[in-house]
Amino acid sequence: MRTEDPLPRVGDVLAALATGLWRWDNAAGKVTLDAEAARLLGLPAEQVTLTEAAVRSRFHPVDWNEIHGVVQLAVAEGTLAEARLRIMDDQGRVIRTVRSRSKPVVHDGGPGAYELIGSLQEVSEPPPGAAARTPVTGDWRRSREAFLLDAGRALAEARSTEEVLRVAAGLSMPGFSPDGLAVFGAEGDRLTVIGHHGQQPGDEGPFAAMSLDTDYPAAEVVRTGRAVYLSSPEEYRRRYPVSWPLAERFDRRSWAFLPLIVAGRTMGAWMAAFTYPVSFTPDERSVLTTVARMLAQALSRAGTAESERELTDGLQRSMLPTLGPEIPGMNVAARYVPTGGGLQVGGDWYDMIPLPSGRIALVIGDVQGHDVRAAGLMGQLRIALRAYASEGHRPDAVLSRASRFLYGITDTFTYGSTGGPDRAEEHEPRFATCLYVEADPKTGVLEIARAGHPDPAIRMADGTVLKRPTVGGLPLGVDPDVDYPMTQFALEPGETMLICTDGLIETGGHDLETGWSRIRSILEEHRPETPEGLESTKGLEELADVLVQAVHGPSSHHTTGPLADRREDDIAVLLLHRSSEPGRVTAGRRTVLTIAQAEPERVAGARQQMREMLHDWADGDQVDSAVLLVSELLTNVLVHTDSHALMVAEVIGEEGARRMRIEVTDASDDLPHKRRPGELASSGRGLLLMELLAGSWGVDPRGEGKSIWFEFYESAGPDGGPVDGPGPEDGEGPDDGGDAVDGDGPLA
Repeated sequence: MRTEDPLPRVGDVLAALATGLWRWDNAAGKVTLDAEAARLLGLPAEQVTLTEAAVRSRFHPVDWNEIHGVVQLAVAEGTLAEARLRIMDDQGRVIRTVRSRSKPVVHDGGPGAYELIGSLQEVSEPPPGAAARTPVTGDWRRSREAFLLDAGRALAEARSTEEVLRVAAGLSMPGFSPDGLAVFGAEGDRLTVIGHHGQQPGDEGPFAAMSLDTDYPAAEVVRTGRAVYLSSPEEYRRRYPVSWPLAERFDRRSWAFLPLIVAGRTMGAWMAAFTYPVSFTPDERSVLTTVARMLAQALSRAGTAESERELTDGLQRSMLPTLGPEIPGMNVAARYVPTGGGLQVGGDWYDMIPLPSGRIALVIGDVQGHDVRAAGLMGQLRIALRAYASEGHRPDAVLSRASRFLYGITDTFTYGSTGGPDRAEEHEPRFATCLYVEADPKTGVLEIARAGHPDPAIRMADGTVLKRPTVGGLPLGVDPDVDYPMTQFALEPGETMLICTDGLIETGGHDLETGWSRIRSILEEHRPETPEGLESTKGLEELADVLVQAVHGPSSHHTTGPLADRREDDIAVLLLHRSSEPGRVTAGRRTVLTIAQAEPERVAGARQQMREMLHDWADGDQVDSAVLLVSELLTNVLVHTDSHALMVAEVIGEEGARRMRIEVTDASDDLPHKRRPGELASSGRGLLLMELLAGSWGVDPRGEGKSIWFEFYESAGPDGGPVDGPGPEDGEGPDDGGDAVDGDGPLA
């Protein structure tokens, strides 16, 4: 039977590895060193036993003080004591740095009766005096773990390739830190430079399109998936003579090239270069390898996120239009901001469509959901709306056709190649809200059809903001046979219309009421920085930016809403401004509202319009009186005539001395007359209220029908009229309608 060769002695093996042995008897105060350990401490290479003081004189004082805490922790926990120590010569100069690893052995003689049996090994350290590379003392193992945890956290939080490279450049490794970094990628058979640090811009040129077959360490790492460590320039020159001239000019002393591996595939290489010699011990290689793995994962995540952002941004840009050519007499501005998270793509959109009649159509809408399918449906619906509008259909017909179109493409499901019944949830019906506005640039007349969308808002010439109620129907896609009635009003010179998706209103924990209050305050408080104000395209663009920043920017955190769950949704905004005509004096505030016979519920909207229009009127009692009289006039038209009611409200003058005029017109020729209603009568008090509350009032016959008006004056005298006499309209006062109140008509 063959006897195997015996293993060599442990001492011979450690000596071959340049590792020394030592024993420290704490109770006796003696330290025994073998020949290699003595050499590392700057003593003759022979076994020797020294006093603790003699050994202490060979170590840097700072390191010796720190080693005491490391040893005490190891004794208490029963773990290894590991530290790095600087060795001093007789003149007090640092000659080398060693790593000590020892195991405490506790005896029965008390807490101070223990021995340390361990090893000493020289490690590479930067030159003394380099502050950025001060040798790490204390517990090396714990320092390394703390560094790796911190590096992992920082790399995990990086969201882009640029951030990943910045984090990698800022890593300070325990005991050794590179001052030159480069990250290489591979495209086809070529090496690319993703990023670098510690070199001058342009230095990456020779390496940017290098073939993977080139005799260059990074290329070899990408080809083989194995790391390359070069401890000296001589080793670099010997192993890579062809590429050495490219690296020589950077004046580095050591290099580490490590593979960046994700899911078993080598996606690139990471270079760490040092201006001082590094021997790349197993511990140092372990740290570099771990960092390379984390760096590869971070770059992979960042690349995937950037690809998704590029894809979704491109998709959204392709679906959202650029605003068309300039409109004579009008300015348009629009914004789209994806804020709902996820793929950063959703169903919000806006559009501007030139019409065959010379008018323009403005469309804004929101498809249910925040995913790729919502974006796809949005693109289809936008194309359909543009097609129907270009055919010359009116707003109500455009929305009716669009609703049938959306209902048709979301209500059907085809079995077979699309995936079968198990994918039916992907084809669930969806709906979309939409607001369609047809604008006449010459007259400012707007015709609006609304499908479940928020109402538009009007910013008047003096900054007053009103929400403009409009009639509407169900969201698109809910009912294929639904009708969409139209609302018509005029955008006066100097006024701006805002239409938006609910993201602008509800983002930040707001509901429709509190969100609208926030938007209204923003619109009223904004004062354009441009001299032309909103008359210029720049001024309108500035207002669009202010609106978005107020609800989505940093300042939005100061105006959060009452809802506990802060809702974030995509934002689409469209602004239309009608320019003032040169030389024309624009009324401070003016609004027009039509109420049909079949819409008595809109009287409440008219009352709200009046309160919003008079929000800064000095006398609150006059506001209440005006709201009451508006309600009375509109109700009487609907009850006593067969025509619609047209209300025109206007506020003119300087603050503190303004005049409020409200006029209600109908198509009936019957004129009102005064009555003496009894105590229990349900009508007949209209003119009595007018005489009692209004500053002045009257009835004006028209070609078809009549107009009943009343006025209030902000600087009213004791009798309710103007301080300086009769009203500004032809001297009319409370009795001016005396000859026109003998008929039977409304207000009777």
